[in-house]
Amino acid sequence: MSQSTVVADLSNLWMPFTANRQFKSSPRLFKAARGMFYTTVDDRQVLDATAGLWCVNAGHGRSEITQAVAAQLDVMDYAPSFQMGHPLAFEAATRVARFMPSGLDRIFFTNSGSESADTALKIALAYHRARGEGQRTRFIGRERGYHGVGFGGISVGGIVANRKAFSGGLISHIDHLPHTHNLAETAFTRGQPSWGGHLADELERLVALHDASTIAAVIVEPLAGSTGVLVPPKGYLERLREICTKHGILLIFDEVITAFGRLGAATASERFGVTPDILTMAKAINNAAIPMGAVAASRSVHDTIVAAAAGNAIEFFHGYTYSAHPAAAAATIAALDLYKSERLFERSAELSAAFEDAAHELRNSPYVKDIRNLGLVAGIELESRPNAIGTRAYDVFVKCFEAGVLVRCTADVLAFSPPLIVSGEQIDQIFTTVRDALRCVA
Repeated sequence: MSQSTVVADLSNLWMPFTANRQFKSSPRLFKAARGMFYTTVDDRQVLDATAGLWCVNAGHGRSEITQAVAAQLDVMDYAPSFQMGHPLAFEAATRVARFMPSGLDRIFFTNSGSESADTALKIALAYHRARGEGQRTRFIGRERGYHGVGFGGISVGGIVANRKAFSGGLISHIDHLPHTHNLAETAFTRGQPSWGGHLADELERLVALHDASTIAAVIVEPLAGSTGVLVPPKGYLERLREICTKHGILLIFDEVITAFGRLGAATASERFGVTPDILTMAKAINNAAIPMGAVAASRSVHDTIVAAAAGNAIEFFHGYTYSAHPAAAAATIAALDLYKSERLFERSAELSAAFEDAAHELRNSPYVKDIRNLGLVAGIELESRPNAIGTRAYDVFVKCFEAGVLVRCTADVLAFSPPLIVSGEQIDQIFTTVRDALRCVA
């Protein structure tokens, strides 16, 4: 940003997941977005290689969504969701259910991925209590897992920085599976690694340790994005499903990143052919136009909870003021229509090979220690500087931004997840810009 650019006072906003002092000393500010590009406050065009934050799958500024939201706000801006409803809430749920795996068609609306994760955990506890096994209160997460920032989500999550400052408030009865990342065995794998499926059997060890009768659910991301793009090994998810079924444990897939086309299918569950009992989503559910999330539960889970309650009683004591907000519901319906009419999930699948090739062409670039990918997701892991983890990837991120491409960095991993409307030429531009940036850092 040029020194002459006038911006608002930056001191009042406490920014999330940001080094505030560093950012405010040299801010990067957007003022507009359209299609594949952001516009900065000093009128530079920046190609979005991250779909905002894994969420703008149909590209920015879609008039179809804008018009749907504006029309809804003109008719009704808000309706209470407790003991009341509005037609769009039910229509949005029906539309979302059509994209879910068979049988996962009971939709509970939230406002974010974090709320979806905590809602899923509550549903799991309510389900076991309703079926007479209220002692099943333990959850199994996974190391390096990310499930948002609610206390439930950070408890089952496996990111140290998210947990340590809040350790006194984490929920109890949690254990974690080992993560599946092993560079010695899987470096530069294209797609799913052949090594690592056996790590799912660690769940049997945890079952033996805690006894299955105490375990409510296992929660994992089918593909972990926020922690550096961790692709599931072949057979891994299938084995988790087998073990959970064997022991009566619910399986929760956190698909906040992978739902709605990111892997070339409506869900990662569809992509991998593994159906969980509960599936969380957010982000691309309405192309990030308005905060929105949801949880899809199986009919069995839903019906068990509902049937256990007394007549005319509230079956599930949980909800949010803005659940199925009318404007968010309108945006969801419009976005899902766009995904279908423009065949964006199919487009994602068709572009994945070119995307993979372009990413892996950086294998011999300076400091690159691994490249991993699946669908329209890629991660490039860099060698860390001594005693300065994350600084090299951050410098590459800044240089790419200055060169007109927005990438994402987590520790020393560069992550890529462009809108599904990305062109072949833009894919080349993304990775050419990264290659050039890698040559400029030390």
